[in-house]
Amino acid sequence: MTTKAVIVDAIRTPSGKGKPGGALSGVHPVNLLQQTLEALLSRNAFDPALIDDVIAGCVSQSGEQALNIARTAALAAGLPESVPGTTVDRQCGSSQQAAHFAAQGVIAGAYDIVVACGVESMSRIPMGASSQGQDPNVGPLSARYPEGLIGQGVAAELIAAKWKLDRRALDEYSARSHRLAVEAQQNGHFDNEIVPVSLPDGSTHTQDETVRASTSEEGLAGLRPSFASPEYDERFPQINWSITPGNSSPLTDGASAVLIMSEDKARELGLRPRARFHSFAVTGSDPLYMLTGVIPATEKILAKSGLSIDDIDVYEVNEAFAPVPLAWAHELGADPAKLNPRGGAIALGHALGASGTRLLTTMVNALEASGGRYGLQTMCEGGGMANATIIERL
Repeated sequence: MTTKAVIVDAIRTPSGKGKPGGALSGVHPVNLLQQTLEALLSRNAFDPALIDDVIAGCVSQSGEQALNIARTAALAAGLPESVPGTTVDRQCGSSQQAAHFAAQGVIAGAYDIVVACGVESMSRIPMGASSQGQDPNVGPLSARYPEGLIGQGVAAELIAAKWKLDRRALDEYSARSHRLAVEAQQNGHFDNEIVPVSLPDGSTHTQDETVRASTSEEGLAGLRPSFASPEYDERFPQINWSITPGNSSPLTDGASAVLIMSEDKARELGLRPRARFHSFAVTGSDPLYMLTGVIPATEKILAKSGLSIDDIDVYEVNEAFAPVPLAWAHELGADPAKLNPRGGAIALGHALGASGTRLLTTMVNALEASGGRYGLQTMCEGGGMANATIIERL
């Protein structure tokens, strides 16, 4: 009999702007993840010594986020010293991969209880801090890609050009993300997933700082493109330079965590599973376009699961840049009403290492609220990769 991996609980911090002065910028990233782990355990009564592992996603593993933050945060949270921890980096999908490793370990019989989590303090550890001195266009990789690889922003421009997504479509979608997030805030839809963060001054941060109720298509239309460069004009004449801060995910601080168990262990402990892991996929994709991996990853997981896109009730496709979910929806023929129904990373933020389990948390709650059965999550990742996960609400 196959062991089933279930989600017992899933939580996240509210987002903070990932810059000096942001709501969470005064919180050390270890403390940010520590508080998230403490909140997860306080919501679920069982002996934490039973936890087999803590697997955390973190992209910039340097400075205050170095030295295996999964282990340091677990110790700071008061978990028994017998509970190990490890930190993984699959770029933006790091904590989604952490959830895969956790659930797959349960299914394989290696684990009974695992915490999959993630953290990123982009205000304290700048994006790319851990890649100093690493240039993909110098060294062995340059032989395979002699024309040179590019940054994610320019890759997003290439996707917009390939799928004929003009500036108006990108801004319209981005305004929608904020509108849906505001509606979710006002209706209390995030209340069961957000845990407050204690700040150094004794106050608490309780609501996503990156969501802007004032966002409109007209306002977004006035923003200047972020990545326009004469360097690329000749190489990529198809680009119209449409990616702006408004149709991209903002730099963000945050953490998230998911409690994963075998179904039998949850039953033994008297805990109610909220969802089960149904299928997993991960794939590589063209490192030039980089962000299109969500398309083959979704095709792969649907083939493995035996489900069709229409069988899925909620899609969480990370909004790293607006062209990503729009191109994904076009290629998959997905129902736009099911896509990021509570807003996505353009509004809720993209705290890199935390985003995978953040999306999973939001998806579990959206399925429960709607009564839907299946949820599909997929995320584009630096270097041309993507993870995909299907869960089934219980």
